[in-house]
Amino acid sequence: MFVHKVDDELSLKLAGPEDAEALFHLTDGSRAYLRQWLPWLDFTKTVEDTKSFIQSGRQGFSENKSMTTMVIYHGEIVGTAGFNEIDHINKIVKIGYWLGQEFQGKGIMTRVAKALTDYALLELNMNRVEIRVAEGNDKSAAIPERLGFKEEGRIRCAEWLYDHYVDHTIYGILVEEWKNVRILNKEK
Repeated sequence: MFVHKVDDELSLKLAGPEDAEALFHLTDGSRAYLRQWLPWLDFTKTVEDTKSFIQSGRQGFSENKSMTTMVIYHGEIVGTAGFNEIDHINKIVKIGYWLGQEFQGKGIMTRVAKALTDYALLELNMNRVEIRVAEGNDKSAAIPERLGFKEEGRIRCAEWLYDHYVDHTIYGILVEEWKNVRILNKEK
């Protein structure tokens, strides 16, 4: 079982079937908030749907193609984060994340994204980490910006959100850039 301690308040845990009910209730309680940025909420209507999501995530992890973890804050599931895609040939991971509405504004996801970037670049020996953010999702865009990622471009009509397309801004950081960011942050 994959568990990664981020700090004294936060950890990342590969989801198991025992997490389905808590994750579903978190999703359901934040449904209206999350729906403005995430396209899968209409397909997550029951605990069984969440169990299927968890099983799919575990399969991706066992095949070393992705890694979906529960964000655990003070012992409670507050969101998910991980590698939506792991490209071993090109040494690239794509980070994705979401947080329940009531847990916003605590710096949780910035710390999680930092830990995932560290893990990808320094432990998995990847060369690049990418985060894609829907245009207008300023809270989500603030995370890679805060962490020193570079805005690299925009993909037009990258995602269908129920009744309209949204563009995605692509943020990326390379391993050498990340090492420099870490050194600068230690000097502060």
